[in-house]
Amino acid sequence: MFDVQNPSSIIGAPVLGSQDSKIGTVGQVYLDTATSAPKWITVRTGLFGTSESFAPLDAASWDGENVRLPLDKDYVKDAPRIDADSALSAEEEDALYTYYGSGQDSQSAQPSAFGSEGYDTSGPTTDDAMTRSEERLHVGTETVETGRARLRKHIVTEQQTVTVPVSHEEIRVVREPITGDNVDSALAGPELSEEEHEVVLSEERVVVGKETVPVERVSLGTTTVTEQEQVDAEVRKEVIDADVPDERDLGDRR
Repeated sequence: MFDVQNPSSIIGAPVLGSQDSKIGTVGQVYLDTATSAPKWITVRTGLFGTSESFAPLDAASWDGENVRLPLDKDYVKDAPRIDADSALSAEEEDALYTYYGSGQDSQSAQPSAFGSEGYDTSGPTTDDAMTRSEERLHVGTETVETGRARLRKHIVTEQQTVTVPVSHEEIRVVREPITGDNVDSALAGPELSEEEHEVVLSEERVVVGKETVPVERVSLGTTTVTEQEQVDAEVRKEVIDADVPDERDLGDRR
């Protein structure tokens, strides 16, 4: 006999078959309408638990962590396909009894009221709630090389014109009359003679010379300029919608 105090506690629990092979996880618990004892469970199988099959609990056991069935996984998966969103009709329950070979009288079963607690059906079930995740946009900066600047020195020849004052001597004949002041000098020589007097002339000429002198120092420096840039990116997030049945439907199922 399947004995569990709280039927909702087994929702999401692993379902093990013969030789402890995993069949799937518990999706819903259906209670006997007469005794309110657990009578059927749906077993989620297939990829991501997308397929759901009914299995009887008359020969099942609960060890506190796992529901154990004396059945093979393929046998449970091949059970008649029945909608697990509503109460079992007598015809549907007869079909399941016929398949599993149970000799009990068919009485309609309905999903456990405890099964209304939520559980995650999109992945491995760990508790009675599902986790909603979203992507967060994280923006940072990194320093990358955008170019290089160099200082290069080369020689340029240019023409310069400079005006320089220069002087030179010229011959000028100076005639002085004989006076009492210079008569002695004038009579110092012979009375008549031939003479030659030479005068040396000089002038200034421009001399060009060059010298190299430092005039300035040039270096390269950097400054940091901060500007604002906008970044656009797509982020995803999970949205949880509650699919809650109408209260009138719940009243009809009771």
